[in-house]
Amino acid sequence: MVSQPVPDIHPSSNPTTYQEYVTKFATLPTDWSGWLQRAREVSDILAVDAAAREKANKSPRAEVTLLKHSGLTKILGPKKYGGGEQPWSIAYKAIRIVAQGDGSIGMLLGYHLLWSTTANVVGSQEQADRFAKLITENNYFLGGAVNPRDSDLVITTTDSHITFNGAKHFNTGGVVSELTVLEGAIEGRPEEHIFAIVPTQQKGISFAHNWDNVGLRLTESGSVKIENVSAPWEDALGWDVGTKKPDPNVLGIQFGSLFLPTIQLVFVNFYLGIAQGALDFAAKYTKGNTRPWPYGGDNKESSTDEFYILSTYGNFFAHLRAAETLVDRAGEETDKVYAKYGGENRAGLTARERGEFAEWVASAKVVTTDTGLRVTSGIFELTGSRSTHSKVGLDRFWRDIRIHSLHDPVAYKNRELGRYLLLDEIPEPTWYT
Repeated sequence: MVSQPVPDIHPSSNPTTYQEYVTKFATLPTDWSGWLQRAREVSDILAVDAAAREKANKSPRAEVTLLKHSGLTKILGPKKYGGGEQPWSIAYKAIRIVAQGDGSIGMLLGYHLLWSTTANVVGSQEQADRFAKLITENNYFLGGAVNPRDSDLVITTTDSHITFNGAKHFNTGGVVSELTVLEGAIEGRPEEHIFAIVPTQQKGISFAHNWDNVGLRLTESGSVKIENVSAPWEDALGWDVGTKKPDPNVLGIQFGSLFLPTIQLVFVNFYLGIAQGALDFAAKYTKGNTRPWPYGGDNKESSTDEFYILSTYGNFFAHLRAAETLVDRAGEETDKVYAKYGGENRAGLTARERGEFAEWVASAKVVTTDTGLRVTSGIFELTGSRSTHSKVGLDRFWRDIRIHSLHDPVAYKNRELGRYLLLDEIPEPTWYT
């Protein structure tokens, strides 16, 4: 399915950088604890030079290759096709752990895992199995051109194919992917949307390489142009090939809208991981570099004896522990929904159940956004002025959370939760709920 590569002249990290891990990671973990240990190993590798790599701002081909070597790219894939077949709760924790070492790569892993399971949610059973086999057996990495704030890609149709045209301002991970998820609306029928998974390396997909934002700099989230990119009708996810219409048994039920809270919880987990990584990094810096204040009237011999330093670290630690407990609970709710309604029982999911699940995710989004921003900005008060040097890289944690927390305004999650509490209203499914 993957086409011949299109030459890429944009500076990239060397894919052979982590070649030694082809052998070291040759055997996949066999249980959830092994998968989380694998994530920890990858996180530790990335953490060593995360600040320097972020400053270089090269396309993360080496980092994505490391994710592939580790097997984390197929943690959700079926075992029969060589995957880990872990539940979302474990995948979320893996995303979180990788983000502790490098927020950009944690985000890329999260988006990939979401896109790699697109057909499981909005596709037929046959499509879900076919794409799971393709993605898992080949260990493909996925990007997505689906930003809903832009105009839809325009789809034209023939008896055999659908063809996409248009552009998206944001396209996370596409530059370093083998497959890209496209979404658009049929020309003249804007209410009829189609998802399809296509090879990335083709002339009709061109990247602007214009991602130069303040945070998450290695995510390749710049714009992309789509010109005459086609897919057979058989790959139109959730559509009936014979009638050329959406299959109501796939796209006319609540299950198809689980895609949105599922990706929101991806965001939550890399926010949490970035904040945890920031606290750990700052604590090590404080113990090794921060000096006590000599003019306080109650002078201490060590920075770790300073009352305000101990108190603030303790407060941050407590809030992150509380956030982690909430996020884990949301992950458990994800597992319950997919376990109960995946497979042949998709139509059983009710609007109420879907809405209550979404509110667990919204709660976690609010808490991790607030806590993450507070921790990643507040740690500077504990590390001292020398920690602001660019070579330290302490600022990357705040920049990473700050930029992505603007993805969709958290104020609307607060309002949504208020309506749920006061009026017993569940949210209507949208692109962000």
